[in-house]
Amino acid sequence: MKGLRRLASWIGLGLLVAAVATELGKPAEERDWHGELGGIVPYDLRPPTLSRLKASWWAPDDPRLFTDRTFGVGWAVNLARVTELAAAQRDGAQG
Repeated sequence: MKGLRRLASWIGLGLLVAAVATELGKPAEERDWHGELGGIVPYDLRPPTLSRLKASWWAPDDPRLFTDRTFGVGWAVNLARVTELAAAQRDGAQG
C-alpha cells in the first residue's frame, strides 16, 4: 500500500511539473495557467476563488461526478452529485 501511495505521489508531482512546463512553454502573454494535459487531465494553477471552489465541489446543475480541480492537477468530486446519487440509491432501496 505504501508503494502505491508513493507511486501516486510521483505521478501527481510529474503532472504538476508538466502543467507548469506547459504554461512556461507558451509566450508570456498567452499563459493563462489552466488547461488540460494531453487533452485529458485538467489543471488550474491560478489562485482559487470562492466561485471556482463552489463550481468544483458543489455544482448541482453539473451532471458530472468529477469536475476540474479549483487548484492543482486532476479532478474534484462534485458533492452535490454524490448527494443526489446517494438519495436515488436510498430511494431505490426503499421502494
